[in-house]
Amino acid sequence: MSKHKFQTEVSQLLHLIIHSLYSHKEIFLRELISNSSDALDRLKYLTLTDDTFKSLEFTAQININFNENDKTLTISDSGIGMNKDDLKDNLGTIARSGTKNFVEMQTGDSKKDSNLIGQFGVGFYSSYMVADKVEVISKKAGEDSAYKWTSDGKSGYKIEDAEKDTFGTDIILHLNEEGEKYLSRWEIQNIVKKYSNHIPFPIYLHWEEIITKAEGEKKTEKREDKTEQINAGSAFWKKSKGSLKEKDYNQFYQSIAVDYEDPILYIHTQAEGTLDYTTLFYVPKNAPFDLFNPDFQPGVKLYVKRVFITDNDKELMPTYLRFIRGVIDSEDLPLNVSREILQKNRVLAKIKNNSVKKILAELLKYSEDKKKYTDFIDKFGIPIKEGLYQDHDNRDNLLELVRFKSTTEDGYVSLAEYAGRMKSDQKNIYYITGDNEATLKNSPLLEMYTEKEIEVLIMDQDIDEFVIPTINKYKDHDLKSVNFSDATDELKTDTDKKEETNIKPLLKKMKKVLGEQVKDVTASSRLKNSPSCIVADSNDPTAKMQELMRAMGQPGQQDIKPILEINPSHAIILKLKNMKKSKSFDNISQLLLDQAVLLEGAKLKNPTDFVDRLNTILTESL
Repeated sequence: MSKHKFQTEVSQLLHLIIHSLYSHKEIFLRELISNSSDALDRLKYLTLTDDTFKSLEFTAQININFNENDKTLTISDSGIGMNKDDLKDNLGTIARSGTKNFVEMQTGDSKKDSNLIGQFGVGFYSSYMVADKVEVISKKAGEDSAYKWTSDGKSGYKIEDAEKDTFGTDIILHLNEEGEKYLSRWEIQNIVKKYSNHIPFPIYLHWEEIITKAEGEKKTEKREDKTEQINAGSAFWKKSKGSLKEKDYNQFYQSIAVDYEDPILYIHTQAEGTLDYTTLFYVPKNAPFDLFNPDFQPGVKLYVKRVFITDNDKELMPTYLRFIRGVIDSEDLPLNVSREILQKNRVLAKIKNNSVKKILAELLKYSEDKKKYTDFIDKFGIPIKEGLYQDHDNRDNLLELVRFKSTTEDGYVSLAEYAGRMKSDQKNIYYITGDNEATLKNSPLLEMYTEKEIEVLIMDQDIDEFVIPTINKYKDHDLKSVNFSDATDELKTDTDKKEETNIKPLLKKMKKVLGEQVKDVTASSRLKNSPSCIVADSNDPTAKMQELMRAMGQPGQQDIKPILEINPSHAIILKLKNMKKSKSFDNISQLLLDQAVLLEGAKLKNPTDFVDRLNTILTESL
């Protein structure tokens, strides 16, 4: 017998589960059954693909027994089983996500928090919500030795040799006072039907029933062992769509996604013909906790002929649809398909392409309800924008799905809505990028567009800087950023061109003062109220993009200079036009650049110089 201490994270987690999630205990059974199902999946796959296991006599099932006298509840499976090392690795550590992330996700709502258990891969430990001691007796398929793992869920655990006739795992819970309510046939049945009805293996409940017989006035009692399958035990996605109700779909979703909410959308496809496959996809109501984690957990499981293959392959869905949950079941793939083969398999590639088109088509229908779709965009708008960059084949549909804020409308607007409101003589769709909506809506860059009542899309997410410039067009309209110097070319009037000519001497003097800080100083036709603004040359990245590139460690961005535009009709510029070259002229020219940089949301290279210069000008004006 060997004794071990728990990994630090396990000890912290056990304390958290026992003391914080105690009010929602029944999910322990869901988690243990799910683990048993995984073990059966693994062994079933091996018996079909690995010569070592093909001769193994294997009957896939899960058994639940309870003993009211001993106050024990036992969940047994005939799955792959565990040896000594497996018990130590799987039950003494947390395989995937640590307690720190688990704690950070706590909401204070016990129902929501208890559902996080499955998402973080720590479902086994939920046993300690209802048990003072847990024993795990397991024998790995293909091996001769069995082992027993025992722990009270406090400081550590012990592993010792055991006797077990068959491979698989028995989990024996020694229930505490709070857990005694689960020593009931009806309680167990209700929990299984609620959470695990769609597990694709039969779940049998065993209990002892007292049969009373009356012979005249004499009554005799006889105890009989009873067994009953208490789940549907079939591949849910293979059932005909006509036989299923929305409630059925929602229950299955909650069982595979470990979610307490119903999905907002489900998409069930059963294809026959050149390809024979079934898919069932769900769009969750809330974003997965790891949506923006590079090491996100894929949400789609792959089956071949109802045999589980993998749930850890990111190739099953494009990255931008990583929030999708569901199942792909193919009749055409080989059972022993490897991950490397999956990445190049034409059958799977075709199923994936068809599935993506179907998902996007259903999302387009869903977007017709603006209120519901707004909530979807709040949760998944950024991944959908990623698709514009990643998925050129489906770009047209994705362009209909993305949403943006606007200078003229509240909430989100689509490109189609913008195009439908364009003025008859307007050729381009205008947009502005930057840090946040409030700053952008007050940007000097918008003054001309506001005066001319031209709508501008507000793009205040970092991803917009990377994605939108790659689109170029929406139907017949070019997408044009007002952050660039050429954005106003088509809107210039003869008066603008005349003022530009009149102010050329001032532009030349200011350019000499500012030197290498700017690429050029030009007259602005876009400014109506502000004296100055900065824009990017049409061939250069914007100030925001340069900041993002520097944050990503991209070299060479510091050398890109902005263009300073000044308003020929502004009072400051008119006075500056008549000033002779002097220290005051230099300070004002520099301040016009500095304030334009600040309004763009960029940082000043030397704030101290800015303050000194401003104080000098203030002193001179008093």
